Amino acid sequence: MIAISQLEFGYREGTFRLCIADLHVERGATVAMVGPSGTGKTTLLDLIAGYRIPSAGRVTVKGAEISHLEDKERRNFRIRNIGLVFQTFELIEHLSVLDNILLPYRLTPSLQLDQGVRERAARLAREVGIGDKLRRNAQRLSQGERQRVAVCRALLPEPALLLCDEPTGNLDPDNKQQVLDILFDYVTGNGTTLVVVTHDRDLLPRFGRVIDFKAFVAP
Repeated sequence: MIAISQLEFGYREGTFRLCIADLHVERGATVAMVGPSGTGKTTLLDLIAGYRIPSAGRVTVKGAEISHLEDKERRNFRIRNIGLVFQTFELIEHLSVLDNILLPYRLTPSLQLDQGVRERAARLAREVGIGDKLRRNAQRLSQGERQRVAVCRALLPEPALLLCDEPTGNLDPDNKQQVLDILFDYVTGNGTTLVVVTHDRDLLPRFGRVIDFKAFVAP
């Protein structure tokens, strides 16, 4: 699902450099990425999703070399194939919960919005405990509710790859387990690949593989 070779990336300001000689993630794998803040975990998610382009090396996702696609091609590929749960949620404040969940279908003609999609969005919202808030604007949600909207939006297009940055970081213990169960049930039922950045080491036993990022940061 993911193949990375000879990757190098650094920001224009600062001395941080991410260097990954070889990293492969198989289809259907569940991977947790751990390590201190500033070691590049979120940066790697951005590179896999095509939000950032490496200065050297290759990033291939589902057979497509992301770094060689044009901007529009990367965007359409990402919307069709990758579900993203951002640490900052990236909700549109003036839109309702339902419209935020449906947002991927508004962004590309390659996804067709129909009644079945609307019903799936409502079902996902019920499963994470926000089914009664579909008409509420995002700006009126708690942090935990916003997190669950982001999870629903990521799952709605039934992506082959899920990239999640601290997907349970704002949830209480009960809701954390509920959201994790939904993510892992989806992965198991669809053969989806799951890559999660987390600082919560209590979650690690649920993953098939754990990657420590300290090894990828250039001295």
